[in-house]
Order: sequence, then C-alpha cells, then structure tokens
Amino acid sequence: QVQLVESGGGLVQAGESLRLSCAASGSRFSDLYMRWYRQAPGKERELVAGITKGGTTPYVDSVKGRFTISRDNAKNTVYLQMNTLKPEDTAVYFCNAVTIMGNYWGQGTQVTVSS
Repeated sequence: QVQLVESGGGLVQAGESLRLSCAASGSRFSDLYMRWYRQAPGKERELVAGITKGGTTPYVDSVKGRFTISRDNAKNTVYLQMNTLKPEDTAVYFCNAVTIMGNYWGQGTQVTVSS
C-alpha cells in the first residue's frame, strides 16, 4: 500500500503562487508514477500533470507554462509549483500514485484563488 499526504493549499489572490507537496510512504517512491489531479465544484476530476522515473508527462493545456511538477526521491515527495494562479484554478488538488497493485489517492488539499 501507498499512503499519500498533500499539503500546501490555501487562499491566494490571482497572480500569486503556491507550492503543493505530497509526501508518500509505504512503497519504493522512486519507482512510482506520481500525478496531480484537481476537481473543481461541479466538475469531473482532471489530470493536471504527471511525473515518472524518467521525466514528466504532458500538462493539461490550461496550466502549461504556469505549473511545474517535480519530485525529490530522497524526501519521498512530489511537488506542484503553481505560478500566476487564476480563479479557474480553484479546486481540490489530489495526489495520485500509480502502482502495479492499483491507484492510490491522498485526501486532497483545497486551493482557492480570488479575483
């Protein structure tokens, strides 16, 4: 099993930045394919970005050039740096780990961007 704990969400104004963190435990972190999803009120959960052992996967178009996913295998942590935030980025952000045993999810962290 994999346990995931997100942190770093909050309330910011448009144009500001936040960095989300997701700490993982219970598995060999460096082998994990890690992803960030988000879910806005009334909308389906969408994939924002992913990162494998070898690099990143494509970002959703709406965040390209503003968000950056990274990982620190020594700290078993994946990050999502979010710059130039917009009100439409408001959502609950979830960390996801893909393993051969299945997908694991964190509890989510709320990001609210005011205009």
